[in-house]
Amino acid sequence: MVLPSEPEFEQAYNELLLTLENSTLFEKKPNLKKVLPVVSTPERVIQFRVVWQDDAGNLQVNRGFRVQFNSALGPYKGGLRFHPTVNLSILKFLGYEQIFKNALTGLAMGGGKGGADFDPKGKSDNEIRKFCEAFMRELSRHIGPDTDVPAGDIGVGGREIGYLFGAYRRYRNAFEGVLTGKGITWGGSLIRPEATGYGLIYYVEKMIDYVNPGDSFAGKTVAISGSGNVAQFAALKVIELGGKVVSLSDSKGAFILASSESEGFTPEEISQIADIKLLHRELATLDSKFKPGKFNYKPGARPWIHVGAVDIALPCATQNEVSGEEAYALVAAGCKFVAEGSNMGSTMEAIDVFESERIKAPEGTWYAPGKAANCGGVAVSGLEMAQNSARVAWTREEVDARLKDIMVTCFQNCVNTAIEYSSEKTDGLPSLVKGANIAGFVKVVEAMLDQGDFY
Repeated sequence: MVLPSEPEFEQAYNELLLTLENSTLFEKKPNLKKVLPVVSTPERVIQFRVVWQDDAGNLQVNRGFRVQFNSALGPYKGGLRFHPTVNLSILKFLGYEQIFKNALTGLAMGGGKGGADFDPKGKSDNEIRKFCEAFMRELSRHIGPDTDVPAGDIGVGGREIGYLFGAYRRYRNAFEGVLTGKGITWGGSLIRPEATGYGLIYYVEKMIDYVNPGDSFAGKTVAISGSGNVAQFAALKVIELGGKVVSLSDSKGAFILASSESEGFTPEEISQIADIKLLHRELATLDSKFKPGKFNYKPGARPWIHVGAVDIALPCATQNEVSGEEAYALVAAGCKFVAEGSNMGSTMEAIDVFESERIKAPEGTWYAPGKAANCGGVAVSGLEMAQNSARVAWTREEVDARLKDIMVTCFQNCVNTAIEYSSEKTDGLPSLVKGANIAGFVKVVEAMLDQGDFY
């Protein structure tokens, strides 16, 4: 079932297995144990070549993928990633996580993931359009509003979604809600770009309030990695709620606030970051544009070891971006809350560090995995699907209120499930890792049992 050549998928599978085995789930519901090998195997994996012509007239060939992992709760739902590192292991891991993440939203969505080993950096708009049209030429055979509804991910933003949707509409002669993250004037939802970042903050708000009722982000120091949509909107929401953002980063390095006495990132500085990221430029190009001396730029570094004393850490870049060593550094820096805006943002070693600290509450560190903390993005994608199906458009306030309600409900579900199936004898905080994994797993596999997926 798990191949040695699929390390990312193996990590995700082992994390889930460890959680389930270290709980009382199989004692209380032994019929679910037989389901694990089935739910851990994709229903369908589609791989295809993508042939397109660059601006010099040369033919280029990339590999395209769609992993349709599980449809027990609804149409396959998950993003498309365009990045040179894309391979089947990464997409299987992302699709696997997506099954349980989508289940935690309470919406009717299955799990899937897709993409290509195409790098949009350094490509012209014309080349990106040609690639998107070639990619959709094959993908359009396998998706649809009641079958599989992709969205964006790394390397696939509003521009790419537009090209993909236009290609689908022309190939299929149908205007339908087959992609989410669309433009507002052609079927998109308000709050969708902000959703993952905002949802992350709404989830952490509940963590803070659970530990210290009535407490909030006000006055908290927050370290954030990444500089894409998730990091940008998480940072803006932190600032709105009275917190101070002390770091942002990309794959080439990190900006760290130089002095704890200084003001953190401002909305204007985050707007500058958004502008250069739309152009696929490196964060370092802003070094000369920021106020002299306000930030230190650390080439090739992630922020965790360099940020100093922080209250909250939000990994929002990519998988395995917090190592065991960095987890120890965050604990030593006094970090009380870690929540992933990225998928599987922490290594197993880092999670072990955080989980060992959790039982030391209220002095310890409380960790929330991405499948729970960052489910706001796919939640609003689900709300976009609902609006498309009903041919309506909700207001910004209505979508934001629904998003917040989903994140609050998700948090409470994780807490209650962790308490119900905990095998620990401790007064520490409930394990959100266990809560998220078990709650998502139970919902999906019970639906599979009801539908006869094992006979």
